[in-house]
Formats: sequence, C-alpha cells, structure tokens
Amino acid sequence: MVLVFDASHQGESGGEPRLVVDPAQRVEDVRVAVDHLVTLPYVDADRIGGIGVCGGGGYVINATMTDRRIKAVTSVTGVNFGRLSRESFSGYDPVGALERMAAQRTAEARGQDTRVDDLLPPSVEAGREAGLTDIDVLEATDYYKTGRGRSAGGATSAVLSRRAAAIGWDAFFDAEQLLTRPLLVVIGDKPGGFGAYRDGQEIYGRAASKDKRLLVVEDTSHYDLYDRPEPTRQAVEAATEFFGTHL
Repeated sequence: MVLVFDASHQGESGGEPRLVVDPAQRVEDVRVAVDHLVTLPYVDADRIGGIGVCGGGGYVINATMTDRRIKAVTSVTGVNFGRLSRESFSGYDPVGALERMAAQRTAEARGQDTRVDDLLPPSVEAGREAGLTDIDVLEATDYYKTGRGRSAGGATSAVLSRRAAAIGWDAFFDAEQLLTRPLLVVIGDKPGGFGAYRDGQEIYGRAASKDKRLLVVEDTSHYDLYDRPEPTRQAVEAATEFFGTHL
C-alpha cells in the first residue's frame, strides 16, 4: 500500500495559521505517518519505505536518518529546503531575511494582518516580462499556475513571519553518520535555481548508506520529473526495483 498525505498547515491537513512551511514539522509529519502505518494489521512494520519529491525528498531523507522504522528511502528531484531558504529564497541574504521575518512576526503579534507572499509569478508570461529566466521558477509556474498541477487545496504561497525556521534547518545534517539506510536519488541533468541537481549529488556523496544509487535522467529538468511521461517512467521503474530489493 501507499500512504500519501498533505503536510500540516497545507491542503486538507489541519494547522493554523495556514500556509506555514516548517521543515521540522514536515519531518514530524513523516514520523506520524509511520505511526499510523504501524497500527494497520495489513502493514508489515519491518517493510516501510519512504519516497519524497522536491522538498519532500529532503524531508523524507531527514526523517529516515532519525526514524529507524523507515527501512529504505528514495528522493526524486529532492531539495534541501533549508539550503534553498538560505540562498535564493532569501536573495542570498539570510540574515536580512530573518530581520524582515522577525519584524513581520512582531507586527502580527501586535495585531497587524498576516502577510502571505506568493512565491511564483501569476503566469510564465508574467514571469518572463518581469525578467525571470531561471528554468525552475518558470517551470514551477507552468506546473502550479495551470491545470497541469493546480489543485483546490494546493498553494504556492507562504506566511512570511513563519519562514524563519527553514533558514536555520539542514535536511542533510550529519548524513555521514545517520543516513545508513539504502538510498536511491533521482535527479534530472538540467540544473535550475532550486538546486535539486546539486543537492542530489551532495547527499549521494555524503550518505553513510552502504547501498546507495544515483540516477541522473538525461535531458530532464526538475519539473519534468513531476509528470512528464518518460522521465517519470524512469523514476518509477527505478524506485519500484529499489524498494522491491530493499523491502
């Protein structure tokens, strides 16, 4: 069986305020999902694996390092959201971003409205008109702002005052010691600003796993691995073989 869930504060999950991206909570969401799985009589508690896409790839790797109930892990175009938050998401000025977040949180504590930022332009055309050229930003817009990936509970927005936690977080902390489970990393060979290519190479090299595999899908970008038939076929086939071997 496969369990898929919305993160806390997002989609159909609970949690207030909405649109909070807290990596520690995301990792705890994975642990709670495992809590649920081990209560089900038809689930073999010794054969639980984790798979994540984009930021989820980083979260599930981090969870696997500290929850020994997860026996094998796959990251598909995974991103270390802490690194991304410190770099391009903060304009490469993490301390300045933290100052702005602190000021906004104080303002909200004193009664001002919550500030919610949309992290993407309204359309690919609007992004290009604004001078955006990065493949990940434009393809994310094409995915999330169109019928291709838009959903009623989905969002590309975040509460500014609650983004500070991500800046101080690292998905790969102590991977050299703690990431011992079998690991499959799938990335595309077209690097973009979100950094999945870089992060995939890094965690593959750093992981203590004795059994680890890196699959670099040719002529493929970050968002191609979301839903484009050929790249996703390769990712699914690799993950199926991997979990079949290790679970």
